[in-house]
Amino acid sequence: MSVFDVLTLFGGLAMFLFGMRLMGNALKEGSSGALKRIMERATNNVFTAFLLGMLVTALIQSSTATIVITSGLVAAGILTTRQSLGILIGANVGTTVTGQIIRLLDLNESAGWLQIFKPSTLAPVALVIGIVLIMFCTFKKHDQIGNIFMGFGILFSGLLTMTSAVNTLSDAGAFDSVFANLDNSPFLGYLSGLGVSFVLQSSSATIGILQTFSMAGQLTFKGIYAVICGIYLGDCVTTAIVCSIGAKEEARRVGLINVLFNLGKTVVALLAVIILHALGLIDGLWDATANPGLIANTNTVFNLVCALIFMPFMTSLEKISRVIIKDKPTPRNKYADTLESLDTKFFITPAIAFSQAYHALLTMFDAAKSNITKALSLFREYNDDVRKEINDEEENIDMMTDRIADYLVQFSAHISQQDHAEILNQYYKTVSEFERLGDHAVNIAEEAEALHNDGASFSPTAMHEIDVLEELLNEVLATTRLAFEKRDEDAARRVEPLEEVVDDMVDTLRQNHLSRLSRGECSAVLDASFINLMSDLERISDVCSNVGLKVLSRIHPDMGDQTHSYVSKLHQGSNEFFNTHYEAAHAVYYGKLKPVEAKASENEEK
Repeated sequence: MSVFDVLTLFGGLAMFLFGMRLMGNALKEGSSGALKRIMERATNNVFTAFLLGMLVTALIQSSTATIVITSGLVAAGILTTRQSLGILIGANVGTTVTGQIIRLLDLNESAGWLQIFKPSTLAPVALVIGIVLIMFCTFKKHDQIGNIFMGFGILFSGLLTMTSAVNTLSDAGAFDSVFANLDNSPFLGYLSGLGVSFVLQSSSATIGILQTFSMAGQLTFKGIYAVICGIYLGDCVTTAIVCSIGAKEEARRVGLINVLFNLGKTVVALLAVIILHALGLIDGLWDATANPGLIANTNTVFNLVCALIFMPFMTSLEKISRVIIKDKPTPRNKYADTLESLDTKFFITPAIAFSQAYHALLTMFDAAKSNITKALSLFREYNDDVRKEINDEEENIDMMTDRIADYLVQFSAHISQQDHAEILNQYYKTVSEFERLGDHAVNIAEEAEALHNDGASFSPTAMHEIDVLEELLNEVLATTRLAFEKRDEDAARRVEPLEEVVDDMVDTLRQNHLSRLSRGECSAVLDASFINLMSDLERISDVCSNVGLKVLSRIHPDMGDQTHSYVSKLHQGSNEFFNTHYEAAHAVYYGKLKPVEAKASENEEK
């Protein structure tokens, strides 16, 4: 035995862990949209949720990731704690799939064509496929699929390297005393499994290492069953810590329930083995040499049996978790759930992270739009309570702006795909646009307050014109929301002609205002307020135009930074879609101004 043999062992371990992470990350990123839909469909049926948790974990090869995602979904209000129970059990069963794959090392020449599934065959095949996909293919997500194959190949290459090193060390008698102690001390075995899985943060990896050591032929069932039980608790403690960092009570309970379940699972498994051995029912198994197949089967049986035993009692674990982690009776902001849904745990599944940011942005837009409506209502009938509501809501909008922007900045470090980068870029720019909507609402409210304090008000004619402009602006805002919400290209293209009609109408209303001033129908004291109001309403439509253009840029990435050129061409009158919608909107809203304009013309003639 030499230091190089030990280095080879740890080098193989490093390859094994890296391959597992590479494959798992690629699977999570490539299937994140489907993963989100699966998780959201969990119901109060524990068995259905169990199947979902098992399938998702088998896909992404990480029970920790599944449980952390579930914790985040509970924190976001997408799932209830009760809906998460079955997913937790399923995740613990799904993680046994890795061990069943590793047991393929047991296949020998008598297995015939099944030898193709041996790691020594699969590893090079997967590596070749992976590098071909990454270097020579150009279809969508070829890098992700290539990384899945590369991770698979590296994982099993590391496993083979570890196996070779373990065999060398075993021949030198390096593990004799360790294995003897495992056979004689289940408690030591339990602590070993707990400690290694806690450090590696992966039960699958720890089971894989145990399977590798078993190939030396010096492990027995009585030496490994306690190790396997220890692995369960060590892995879930880390998961509980991750679920608790910065999380609210419901999310922390998910981590605690997982700990309680795994603690109960280890107790049941240990007691069952001890009782069965005492009754002489597993004498043939007790001293049997442990190989990868036996370890994989023991792990799977332990998890499946305990899942069936605990499934009816999971609601009791939930009740226990509520006794341990009590709800804090603290006052909540009206948008607390929206802000708490921006959980960094979702960064490992981009589709969920983007979904939470998207819903937060919509909430922010609706708050700003509501403030605009309230602010304009103050010109008709001033109300101090409404004015205060606008200020309070503006604080909420600013808070959401900071939280969403910070979330997207943190998320950017986890982005690797170009299409994800484009979405993040659109969302980040949209945050500031929606904030500007809220700022304009406050400006409008301040003008209304100033008029009220001066005991002044706009004339009925001016108010009628403002009402028509507000109706047009509401259509612009509604069309903008539809464009962003549905990524609706038709709606996004309709924003610009509507915005142009707003510009025209603002110019018309300014001219009408000057005419009223010259006729003495409107006080000069109101001039500055009217001009400022028109400026804010025009800028609101400009914000909507910017949002519509950002939606179009995402739908058509080739537009890039050419949006200014695109808008210029529209205004040159050569685009039929723009012309049709501009003329239609112009006719409708200017038609509503005509009665007032006609009356003003009569007064001017008199």
